[in-house]
Amino acid sequence: MPTHSGAHGQKGESALMIHGKRPQLSPVAHLGEATLRFVGDTGAMFLFLLEASARIFSSLGQFHKTVRQIYFIGVKSISVITLIGLFTGMVIGLQMHYALAKFGAEGFLGAAVALSLVRELGPVLTAIMITGRAGSSMTAEIGVMRITDQVDALRVMDINPIGYLVSPKLAASIICFPILTAFFDMVGMAGGYLTGVLLLGGNQGIYFYRIQAYMKMSDVSGGFIKSLVFAVVVCTVTCFMGYYTHTRRDAVGPEAVSQATTAGVVSSCILILLSDYILTSLLF
Repeated sequence: MPTHSGAHGQKGESALMIHGKRPQLSPVAHLGEATLRFVGDTGAMFLFLLEASARIFSSLGQFHKTVRQIYFIGVKSISVITLIGLFTGMVIGLQMHYALAKFGAEGFLGAAVALSLVRELGPVLTAIMITGRAGSSMTAEIGVMRITDQVDALRVMDINPIGYLVSPKLAASIICFPILTAFFDMVGMAGGYLTGVLLLGGNQGIYFYRIQAYMKMSDVSGGFIKSLVFAVVVCTVTCFMGYYTHTRRDAVGPEAVSQATTAGVVSSCILILLSDYILTSLLF
């Protein structure tokens, strides 16, 4: 008996020693788990994008659904884009005029405003605004359909849920993002004109001449390429978060929808800025 109890005590001490080492390894374990989850989610999101892209032209009915999404994503976002674009251009006009005046280069205000908008602020702010207005709605819509078994009902009726729910949104995003970006740029230049010319007394002819002289087609095309990439990123991330709401570990039911919506918007904004840096390094 004593021998048995001593052996049992040694096993218990060994178990305690092993248990005592676990907290030291837990940060590494958490890092590995987070890395594996990130790689898995990235791969799943890429396959999700491929299937949604492949089903854009799967049927004639996709056209009508795409038109409805264009109205929802594009037309309903015009007021927000107009407001943000106008005040962004006005602020850039004020700040650039103040900076250029120190070097006696107020005549370059038009080029500074136009290049700032077309190359960077236009695509980025447009994408972020659409993410907040339409992206969150797409995540919530698909998430509610998922937790109420409507997605499973589509599959039972032999309707592909990704093709029915995601593909029209992806096609509409690819169409709307460049158009809204161009609209944002034009409104922003008008805002810069209001502050730089009408309020601060700049020369109207020089303002528009500098825009024409210094803006190149590569600047415009680079901004459009960014907007197309942002369209794919925003639609894929927000729809993916909504489609897999039921697999979240942090919440269930309506709370899972709210968590998925928040995660979709935050992740989209982070990826917009990350992809913007990568594209700027490659294109300009």
